[in-house]
Amino acid sequence: DVQLQASGGGMVQPGGSLRLTCATSGFTFEHYAIGWVRQAPGKEREPVACIADGIPRYADSLKGRFTISSDAAKSAVFLQIDALTPEDTAVYYCAADLVCAVKGDYDYWGQETQVTVSS
Repeated sequence: DVQLQASGGGMVQPGGSLRLTCATSGFTFEHYAIGWVRQAPGKEREPVACIADGIPRYADSLKGRFTISSDAAKSAVFLQIDALTPEDTAVYYCAADLVCAVKGDYDYWGQETQVTVSS
């Protein structure tokens, strides 16, 4: 069965960076799109980025500070977040589907990782 596990979150100061990791198993990695979706306190889930066939895609409003990448040999997807601001504070999920879900409505979801940006 499809399994995804996000990790790498933590508490960082504004301006810092984090690299989140999504470890996957239970499916053919190359056949799926893997995305990152975040949910800030009191807000709706927000798609951040997705990668499919090695091609990255980003939410228009979040381009520039986020970099998604993948390592097929490790069946893992990474999300590098730079120049963090308090507005990036959220739980971050990695999720999977056959194609990137523009609205973030993926079929498979993993455990989240918390990112907190605070001075």
